[in-house]
Amino acid sequence: LSPDCSFTCHYRCRALVRLDCSGHPGAGDEDDGNEQVLEKDTNVDEPSEWEKTELDQAQVEQRIKEYNSQINSNLFMSLNKDGSYAGFIKVQLKLVRPVAVPATNRVPSLQAGRPHPQGVKRRTSFYLPKGTVKHLHILSHTRASEVIDALLRKFTVIDNPRKFALFERSEKDEQVYLRKLGDDEKPLRLRLLAGPSEKVLSFILKENETGEVNWDAFTLPELHNFLLILQREEEEHVRRLRHRYARCRQKMQEAL
Repeated sequence: LSPDCSFTCHYRCRALVRLDCSGHPGAGDEDDGNEQVLEKDTNVDEPSEWEKTELDQAQVEQRIKEYNSQINSNLFMSLNKDGSYAGFIKVQLKLVRPVAVPATNRVPSLQAGRPHPQGVKRRTSFYLPKGTVKHLHILSHTRASEVIDALLRKFTVIDNPRKFALFERSEKDEQVYLRKLGDDEKPLRLRLLAGPSEKVLSFILKENETGEVNWDAFTLPELHNFLLILQREEEEHVRRLRHRYARCRQKMQEAL
């Protein structure tokens, strides 16, 4: 357990972890307890306002020029000869449960120069650090399901991709809205239509809460681990609720 980023892993896997934990404690978690999230629409059959917009080739070219003129980095969009276009999207990973990665054939020993005599044969589970973000270079026809697959490959996650969902996040009238993207929606198209502003539109990878979990398929140690995870989630949820009500109570007292 790192004192800086709270990263947790098995003791045999410590030598395999390569993370930069030099950031300030709590970085990337600034919205905890403060952001009131409303899932505006989890029905993927209902298109978002961006998805309803139709553009012809000339409008696409004009939008790309406007987009590139507004960004302060080299993450430009480019138009291809076949009429498609390519560009970057940034996805924030907000996963509250551990992910599984393949165990290596041999774990380096913590003692310098001496390999561990026994390899780890099982897969390993660990928490991705909060605030983890990833830039992906994709095409205009890349689907949301393909983005999820690419993210899992980047982090060598071997969990079923159906366990995860890609959400669009937007801010309007001091309210945050989340909407789960359908598998066939095109994230780069949404990025182009919304512009480069992260407040107008950003992407988040979260667990796909289907409610259809076959708990009988897990072993006893895994079930005990899930119980611990649920306890932590409940405690964190209670903490956020208490913080929210404390703020409301304080505002009322100030008004009085």
